[in-house]
Amino acid sequence: MSKPAQNPMNETTPGDGHRPLAYKNEAFLDSPSARSLRILSEYLEPHSHLQRQRIQDTVVFFGSARVEEGGPMGGYYDDARTLARLMTEWSMKLPGPNHRFVVCSGGGPGIMEAANRGAADAGGKTVGLNIGLPFEQRPNPYITPELSFEFHYFFMRKFWFAYMAKALVVFPGGFGTLDEMSEILTLAQTHKLQKKISIVLYGSSYWKEVLNFPALVKYGMIAQADMELFQYADSPQSALRILQDKLTEHHLRPEAGKPEREAPTPEIAKSVV
Repeated sequence: MSKPAQNPMNETTPGDGHRPLAYKNEAFLDSPSARSLRILSEYLEPHSHLQRQRIQDTVVFFGSARVEEGGPMGGYYDDARTLARLMTEWSMKLPGPNHRFVVCSGGGPGIMEAANRGAADAGGKTVGLNIGLPFEQRPNPYITPELSFEFHYFFMRKFWFAYMAKALVVFPGGFGTLDEMSEILTLAQTHKLQKKISIVLYGSSYWKEVLNFPALVKYGMIAQADMELFQYADSPQSALRILQDKLTEHHLRPEAGKPEREAPTPEIAKSVV
């Protein structure tokens, strides 16, 4: 007796014997054949939702998930919370129908939690771009519920960090923080970001010990001019001044003929080529 045909997607048919509609076929949508659709959905769904919420752009906070309030490096948690609050209080006073320079984090604990918490302290909206991981990464409770996203693909999450950000504040962190910071620096260095993005490295003593940028210049790995891609800050107030000055210069007073967009547009190349 021959064996019945294998059904690798565990597909079932409705009572009338017909196959389900393709876009309602969950077995297919979860299969390798539909990977391109899942990738596209992680662009289209957040894009549509952010437009409806009128989120025009963000200030992204990166930093370790392992920094705990009251812990050995808890001062950075406190500073991230304070800076996010100050940034949100300032941005909420800006005129216009859209939400500008909304504090955005990776959505997890540690510095990410502190950033979302500070924005929530100010009564503002705050974005969390989470990623499904086996440990450390669960949405923190301070993200605005309608702005809490979860991604499966790291590269799509990174796209949304870069696409929406007008500024980046990098607190002490490990591999993930270094990866995210290096990617944004590389995009800025190679002019793949068709906008000005301000980068603040928070905690100069940490970053100067962990990353020897002058050595990269010395050995010709980066240019001296690349050192101007970022600035150091050691207090929430100094970081806020840098952000206010740069955001005002590049995005609140745009060049003639280059008006600011009211909301994210569907052309990916407008921000990231």
